[in-house]
Amino acid sequence: MPDSHATSQTAAVVLATTEASALRCPAGTLLDRLTGQLATLSVREVHLVARSSDIIHAPGGTHMIGAEGSRGLADDLRRVAKVARSSIGPVLLVAGDLVAHTEALAMLTEHPARDTRALVSEADGAAPGPSRPPVRIDGGNVVAAGTSFHEVGEAGGTFRGALQVGVSDLTRLAEAAEALAELAEAGGFGPMEGGEAPQLLLVGLVRAGVPVRAAGLGRLHGDRMVEQADVDSAVPRLAEVDEAEARLDGAVKTNDGFFATYGVSSWSRHLVKLAAGLGLTPNAITGMSVGLAALAAIWFSTGTRQALIAGAVLLYLSFVLDCVDGQLARYTRAFSPFGAWLDATFDRVKEYAVYVGLAFGYAAGLDATGGGPDGIWGLAVAAMILQLLRHMIDFSYAGARGDAARVGAAWARTPGSLGDPADDARRPVPLREPERRAAPAGAGAVRAADGGAGQDTGRAAGDGGGPGMGNAIVRLSRTMEKASPTRWFKKIIVLPIGERMALIAVTAALFNARVTFVALLVWGGIAATYTLAGRMGRSLSR
Repeated sequence: MPDSHATSQTAAVVLATTEASALRCPAGTLLDRLTGQLATLSVREVHLVARSSDIIHAPGGTHMIGAEGSRGLADDLRRVAKVARSSIGPVLLVAGDLVAHTEALAMLTEHPARDTRALVSEADGAAPGPSRPPVRIDGGNVVAAGTSFHEVGEAGGTFRGALQVGVSDLTRLAEAAEALAELAEAGGFGPMEGGEAPQLLLVGLVRAGVPVRAAGLGRLHGDRMVEQADVDSAVPRLAEVDEAEARLDGAVKTNDGFFATYGVSSWSRHLVKLAAGLGLTPNAITGMSVGLAALAAIWFSTGTRQALIAGAVLLYLSFVLDCVDGQLARYTRAFSPFGAWLDATFDRVKEYAVYVGLAFGYAAGLDATGGGPDGIWGLAVAAMILQLLRHMIDFSYAGARGDAARVGAAWARTPGSLGDPADDARRPVPLREPERRAAPAGAGAVRAADGGAGQDTGRAAGDGGGPGMGNAIVRLSRTMEKASPTRWFKKIIVLPIGERMALIAVTAALFNARVTFVALLVWGGIAATYTLAGRMGRSLSR
């Protein structure tokens, strides 16, 4: 379970620096509505950055930073830096003219990881603009962000004005805010409006090498307002979406493997809702999954055809609950590091217990399944060792990337790079044309990938960095991502846990353990080779 005391330490900075913050809505002004939403979330205090000190203080500790209003964009940024340096918990940065579902803000403040993440919308057809700047997303992270000055090549989404910065990144936020303030004061960004402080800070974090997760809106709405007509249109649209159902949809990962997506996640939301209604915890669901896998192993060990079929059914149900525990953790926001470790550990335990059960059943030599002791234990051990090696490749690579990210942050682009309008992409998308400033409001569409307890699908081999980067392997991988058939091929070929469980269940029920182990060795060997080649290609492309 998350630490409720730590969660209560989140501080919000509302950048109410545009006239739109005072636009009217049923809850009063947009600023009144926003501070009211924050009061329902795990936010300890709300700081207002506004142009005037004539602010009606909302209940619950809302106050302005300093006795007087902010004097301009540079002052806005320095006030953010002040909060970042003094905060003992995550800092939420949100535009005062944002109209969004409360659940959209909760995706930032209530997420158990309490890390750095930005509210984005992907491919919803809304034209980018100064209040809806473009971003490029890769591997679930924002890897490039724009403003009216900074350009983004091959943008795949837009930033919607809300950004949470985790405790470990607050120092870099303060440094970026101060560097940006100096550039803004010197006119380095041209005639930039004060309302662009949120996107400037996102640019500063991304260019400083801070990993920023993309929190996708999905079915939820979130957009910044410019005039009263925008508010009159946006607020009624919020009621069209059931936030509870959207939260349930968001609990189901969108980047899972093929079998997990179509064989489980297509209906497991009903189990998640039932489990939440019964008050079950994710760890309790994990325990049930382990129990079903143990029963499957016992049935497999008897070796009869009926027992193999029963074991296959139990193994499938065990995998269903293995998906549900992660989905329930995301839905109830009851994720914990211990729960994630427990889930990952028991995934291995369940799989290897099934191997042992299959080998025992086959070694009995029953005529119905054509069994016999000759060589079956060698195949079982070989399959187990292969899976261990594959997991070692995945975990060691993830650890190496984590170390590289920490080193990269220390050697990130200098503050001077913040004055460079272009990123490293091939096709920049500038936002300086006047017609883009009047872009219509838009709603969210596709939910960005997010982590959590559950599957070990991982990134397919060879997934590369930004456009224009990488060698032939990385470029081929990025090309395969553009078409649905090849994208699913990449997910299937790496033999994630869903495909492994399906392979074991089908081959055991229809054939015997020898066929199961041979299939695991052949497919697992191809998967290991593919993954290793991709990891090496991606590493050498940097």
